[in-house]
Amino acid sequence: MCSSNRTRLRGASRATVMESARVPFMPNRLTPNKDQPGSSLPRMCLPKAGERGKSNPSSRRKGTPSNPRSNRNKNQIGEDELPNLEVESSDVVYGEASRKSLGYMDSLSGSTVTCSISKVPPHKTSPSNFISSISSFKPVFQGLKHLPIMKIEVIPEPIRTASLNLLDALVDSLFKFEEESLVTEGNFAPVNEIGEAVEISAIEGMIPKDFPQGIYLRAGPNHMYPHQTAAVSVFGRTAYTWVEGEGVLHATYFSKDDEDKLRVSYKNKYVESETFLLEKKRNKKVLIPTIDGEPRATLAAFVVNMMRVAKAVKDDCNTNVFEHAGKVYAISEQHLPYEINASDLETLGTWNVNGAWNRPFTTHPKKVPYTGEMVIMGVDIKKPHYVLGVISADGTKLLHKADLKFETGKLLHELGITENYNIIMDYPLMFGLNRVLSGKSFIGYEREGKSKIGVMPRFGDSESICWFTVKNHCSFHIINSFEDGDEVIVRGCRTTGSVVQGPDYKTNKKEWYRRAFLQPNEDLHNFDCEIDGVLFSRPYQWRLNMKTGAVKEGYLTGKETAMDFPVINSKFSGLKNKYAYTQVVDSTASSKLGIGKYKMFAKLHFDLQDKENEELIKVEYHELSEGEYCSGLQFVENPHGRDKDDGWLICYVHDEKLNISKVYIIEAKRFTEEPVAKIVLPQRVPYGFHGTYIYK
Repeated sequence: MCSSNRTRLRGASRATVMESARVPFMPNRLTPNKDQPGSSLPRMCLPKAGERGKSNPSSRRKGTPSNPRSNRNKNQIGEDELPNLEVESSDVVYGEASRKSLGYMDSLSGSTVTCSISKVPPHKTSPSNFISSISSFKPVFQGLKHLPIMKIEVIPEPIRTASLNLLDALVDSLFKFEEESLVTEGNFAPVNEIGEAVEISAIEGMIPKDFPQGIYLRAGPNHMYPHQTAAVSVFGRTAYTWVEGEGVLHATYFSKDDEDKLRVSYKNKYVESETFLLEKKRNKKVLIPTIDGEPRATLAAFVVNMMRVAKAVKDDCNTNVFEHAGKVYAISEQHLPYEINASDLETLGTWNVNGAWNRPFTTHPKKVPYTGEMVIMGVDIKKPHYVLGVISADGTKLLHKADLKFETGKLLHELGITENYNIIMDYPLMFGLNRVLSGKSFIGYEREGKSKIGVMPRFGDSESICWFTVKNHCSFHIINSFEDGDEVIVRGCRTTGSVVQGPDYKTNKKEWYRRAFLQPNEDLHNFDCEIDGVLFSRPYQWRLNMKTGAVKEGYLTGKETAMDFPVINSKFSGLKNKYAYTQVVDSTASSKLGIGKYKMFAKLHFDLQDKENEELIKVEYHELSEGEYCSGLQFVENPHGRDKDDGWLICYVHDEKLNISKVYIIEAKRFTEEPVAKIVLPQRVPYGFHGTYIYK
């Protein structure tokens, strides 16, 4: 029988989950897996440069995972703190991949097994009471959370097909798709694949003779079904955010022919992820938007997606593209990278470092100076919430893997490196089902939370991290980090609010974005520090003293200009550098639209002072013509250069007046002058995110 905080789940012949609910599973043999290790907060420490962290032998025995339930507070309600259930698995059978539903199960499909839960006091759902309105979901999640992971034989195809068809019919009757115009209009609208690479002859100016052969690649979203970017049901409405959408790679090729003449061609292609191929095969939108919407609708979308396709969200592959050990990968941070054949943009499959990495993968991996190793991390809504890894220079081995013992899920976009350390950015951008269950948006920035920066020896663990408390922020992008005597210097583009997902679902989004993107003016009578200017991103520096524990922090540039998407000469990643380059925000256009738009470029001189304010650094600007906006800025090194800024800036630029897209090449040393070359592309290139240059 039930006690105040415990419910017993047992197999039954009649479906009665909170009086009535059905949970689809595939019946078969069971093969339980081991529990995952528990976690605790990292402690303060001051490691020396190059020190390898050691685990506390008294806290756990190597190779012996602790019981994740042993230290749990049974009265908490997070996805890792739901009340315990006792499961009698002898009467219930589950699918092999069912461990990641809503962060815990991979798969829910096939025939239906019925379960019963002992009665709880009846209640009536009140539209104004979110917790009561979703309480019938809780027993399902509680049961799913603690179910042993099981192995399943192949289900007969006719039965599987019939089950999926029945589920499709049910979903189609409950959910109606509509268009979210914000992500499908203007130059955010999708384009078709161009097919074979198209050679380009329309070039204004001249590509420099020393410009290296290679491929300029940039990732971005490109909705395959743009008129189905939001879903409405009895549970409410959810929509795709501006960072979502099937990923397309845009490639501009620079290669020399037999006569040593540089030829330029362009090609684009979808990254053919698992979810892309699924929806393409079925010729319809299958996954329901989950991230942005009312909590009940978000919860329903998570459940339905897991039951239909064994994934809660898409493998978008639309955020970044990177190279390691001669191979190219496309990535969004909620899944594994997909390897790409750079010559024709064909998708080759996921990369899990030969089976050693089985969790989300950062969109900004960092190569270690001199060794060529790659530092990665992955954040998740389930424990372990933050795991850091080090991959060998040849890409074949995971040399190190460390659980940083975060107590809750945080959507942390990037990490940094120095010659000896890993830099951990920890700010309170929370995400997880615990938020949804408490009536909040799936992702949310907590202004009253705390921010820290961790300095961790390259092969350390959670106990080896030196944590520095800093002013609260929500900074997605790091410019660079490096060691300078007793200090570790971290530079990034700082904001005090989150552009992903933005405001809470109850907020007037149009008004929130209008004020959030504009330059903050504290003299206004209605100034609100929780809204005004929270997305006005500016270069910022944290100086962390490893000897004294002191922190010095502050802005590097003035209040007049917002900028983001920083890049540097990659040769100096993790080392002291003199220059960085950013995309400058058109704050007025961004505030009207609700999405960041970038109207020019900036060059930051870290070793020179601003003429009017000695506390700030010198900044140069390269302005675009009216109606032109950019995305995917990247630095291309001059192979014969000597100075740290010997090279070029390359970027996709779109002219909204003429509806023409180009690739601009700007000489870094003559940054304010006209581009040395403007390459007119055969097709429009929608705005996107990060890029890279692959040298031949």
